[in-house]
Amino acid sequence: MSGTVRLHRVLRAPTERVYRAFLNPHAMAKWCPPDGFYATYEHLDARVGGTFKASFTNFSNGQSHAFGGEFQELVENRRIRYTDAFDDPNVPGTMSVTVELKAVSCGTELTIIQEGIPEMIPLEMCYLGWQESMAALARLVEPEISE
Repeated sequence: MSGTVRLHRVLRAPTERVYRAFLNPHAMAKWCPPDGFYATYEHLDARVGGTFKASFTNFSNGQSHAFGGEFQELVENRRIRYTDAFDDPNVPGTMSVTVELKAVSCGTELTIIQEGIPEMIPLEMCYLGWQESMAALARLVEPEISE
């Protein structure tokens, strides 16, 4: 049995900037890990059929969990679909993530659906982690910084 989480947020940033934040490994390392973790991206090849490999490390105890996946669909500034799987054989299965972006009057409406979450991962922890990540995403993409 696996689970699904659905998330929604409106960001005060153009869709181009939000889209780019999902495909740039340096940006992903900044916003994607939940609070208390940091990320390392070994590689991120942002094209259909391209792969990524990353790890999140718990800053308190130094334990890491590695994961990776493949980009299945990229529609510029509108949609990203990718697979995601943990390297740990004790956390089996492949998840799929769909990121939908829609331009709205104040910025970007963001919808994320993560499916196939392994049953040993509590869904409420997924929601909490994604909420922390989306708050960090907002801090990255919302500021208008002029040179």
